Parts: sequence; C-alpha cells; structure tokens
Amino acid sequence: MTIKEKVSVPCEIRQGTSPVILGFPHTGTEVPPEIADRLNDNGRMLADTDWHIHELYDGLLDNVTTVRATFHRYVIDANRDPAGVSLYPGQNTTGLVPETDFDGKAIWKNGQGPNEADIAARLRDFHAPYHAALAAEIERVRAIHGVAILYDCHSIRSHIPFLFEGKLPDFNIGTDMGKTCDSAIEQATLTVVEATEGYDSVLNGRFKGGWTTRHYGRPDTGVHAIQMELAQSTHLQTEAPPFAYDAAKADRLRVHLKNILVRIERIAPDLKR
Repeated sequence: MTIKEKVSVPCEIRQGTSPVILGFPHTGTEVPPEIADRLNDNGRMLADTDWHIHELYDGLLDNVTTVRATFHRYVIDANRDPAGVSLYPGQNTTGLVPETDFDGKAIWKNGQGPNEADIAARLRDFHAPYHAALAAEIERVRAIHGVAILYDCHSIRSHIPFLFEGKLPDFNIGTDMGKTCDSAIEQATLTVVEATEGYDSVLNGRFKGGWTTRHYGRPDTGVHAIQMELAQSTHLQTEAPPFAYDAAKADRLRVHLKNILVRIERIAPDLKR
C-alpha cells in the first residue's frame, strides 16, 4: 500500500435508516505531506492499518449508516481518548499519536516525533471532526428509532508479541465487560461467533473495546456500542505487505458478519427506553 500524502476530508459519512451504525476509525491511509515527511521508512509502511475492513463489511446490512475516518492512525488515533489516557494501563499499547508501531518499533524520523502543539492541532483537525460526525449520526439514528447501536469495526494481525502472547482469536468482541451495550446485543453476537466452524472467538479478552466503544456506549440513554476486532488472517492473503485482500476468505467470513449485524438490528426495537 502506497501512503496517500493528503487528507481530502477527515471522514466519509453514508447515512442510512437502520438503527445500526458502523464505525471505521482505522481504515484510512491518508497522511498530510507535512506529517508524511516526518515518518521513517517503517512508519511509511502504515502496517497498523485495519486493512480492507470497510470493504469487508460493505453491503452486509441494508440502510446501515457508516462513518469512516480517512486519515491514518499515525496522524492521530481516532479510537483513543483525546486526553491521552491509556485504554489498558500496565499493558503495551499505542497512544493517541503513536510513537511506535504495534511491534514497538519507531515510526518517526529521529527528533521528528509529534510534540504537544502537533497533537493539539491533530485533535482539532482530525480526531474532533471524526467524532463530531459519529456523534451526530448516533443522535440522528436515535431520533428515528429511540435507540442506536454502534458497531465499531476493527482488525489486527493475529500475532503481535509486543501486544499479546500467542495467537489472537479470530473474533474478538469488546463491550468493556458488558458496560457498553445491552446483554442481548452481546449475547446475539457471541451466539453467532461460537457457532461458526473453523473460527475461534473471545468476549472481552485482550481487546475489551476502545475509547469509541467506551465513550458512546451508554445503554441507559438508548445508545449501545460493541467492538469487533477481527484477526487479519481471516480475510487477508498474508498479514504482511502488501496486505492483500483474500476474496475467498472474506466471502466465508462475510456470511457470519452479516448474521451478526442482522441479529443485532432485529434486537433494536426491544431496547427502547
């Protein structure tokens, strides 16, 4: 994947009438030239992208709303607390503006990492507009249905020793230990993934839901949020450059993802406050 040295708009929005909203904070590969120039060769590979995830989910649920960040997470991570608070205290992770990749290797040229002024500017120009758009769509959908379900879409390599031991399960469901959505949504998702053949899964394992899921998931207000972190081995040819999409693998996976989305959409009317 060649780095795209620009950012057209911070996010792309497709409005629908379903109670379900799909969030894509990490599929963007656009980087402003002045930031791209500061990345080292390792950083310019953009290895920590959620490769092809918006393509994987495309067309799975009729009339679904989607909000997708176009900028890369090395510009600023749309799924991190804007205050810079760690999602997983005491564990290896990457921050609001990452200093390293998921393998713990530097991504910036010597002395050219982001400073406080850079972070403030990127919060204003990228992080805030993405979340303003996402919040607006959540409110719009909730006004239609009395409830909104945010399904946050993610992927990651299945082996990253810097972040976790061993192999990551194929399906990683995150609800911050049940806090971010009604238990019916959690159970419906779990029921689907546990019934799949050839895949493994975990609920609130290494990934319990990022800042997006934890920030918006307020079941008592009619807003529910759940994160799905997929191992990239489920839909890529290899988890290495050029991170090519595997249509055959993806088609098998899409059957189960569609089942999840359809089930949680059907639950929505029963969740009205």
